[in-house]
Amino acid sequence: MKKLTPKATLWLVLILVMVWGINWPLTKLALPDTPPIFFSGIRTLLGGVILLLFAMRHRETLRFRQNAWTYLVLAIFNIAGYYGLQTVGLRYLPAGLFSTLVFLQPILLGLFSWMWLGERMFPLKVIGLVLGFGGVIVISSGGMAGHLSVLGIVLGLASGLCWALGTIYMKKKSNQLDSIWAVTMQLIFGGIILNGIGFTTEKWSDIHWTTSFIAILLFISIFVIAMGWMIYFKLIDNGDAGTVGSYTFMIPVLSTVFSMVMLKESLTLTFVVGLVLIAGSVYLVNIKERIELSTKYQNGETFED
Repeated sequence: MKKLTPKATLWLVLILVMVWGINWPLTKLALPDTPPIFFSGIRTLLGGVILLLFAMRHRETLRFRQNAWTYLVLAIFNIAGYYGLQTVGLRYLPAGLFSTLVFLQPILLGLFSWMWLGERMFPLKVIGLVLGFGGVIVISSGGMAGHLSVLGIVLGLASGLCWALGTIYMKKKSNQLDSIWAVTMQLIFGGIILNGIGFTTEKWSDIHWTTSFIAILLFISIFVIAMGWMIYFKLIDNGDAGTVGSYTFMIPVLSTVFSMVMLKESLTLTFVVGLVLIAGSVYLVNIKERIELSTKYQNGETFED
């Protein structure tokens, strides 16, 4: 697969953190109109169907019989596990604390990438990942008051763990998978699983099909789910999984900014401090790669565009 240029990578990262950042306040706006499991199932299934329209142009790369188990495992971890545990867990914990637990994922991803993918782990990278998680904790600290449910904590940690494991599994299987089919099938399988759970635990009649709910559902399905997961795995497939994971620390930052605008939440000192910590995290995680690229450039080496 052709490697992304640094400029293309930067643009994809910016788009990803923007659409995944706005997802949290949009979801919060939509939840009064829908049960959480159904909302997760509908948006992921719809996102998968949208991608299916594009994937069908490359039917020969589906290789369903060969990859069916891989698609199912990805669906269980990245879709049913990540989204399902997330939406249920938000009922038991304040949103700030729960998002902090979920965004333990970049640290887990960096650790798993080192353990199972053989990616480099150097001291500055470790410090950067921990610093980024600290920034998420600081930003989310305003939502940590109140009763702390053990079940909610377990669900939050499990959601982040599912996301990390699903990402690692996708990276390990990337050579045998076509990326668009991998994302499409895990969304469809995951959406079916979540909707199946929804039909047994929730009521379809509780969904209020208002204009605002439909608009949010379509936006999330198209841009957050279909486009967002394609970009995420494109970045993972083309680079260091741990490094890409470090950029996801920016998602709660953007989520907080969008919440200030859309939900009239106020700017706090903790947000500014957390933002500085996360910026330092991304810098430290990527500093060694930048030094190596600079050295190669000075030595006259060239890079493929």
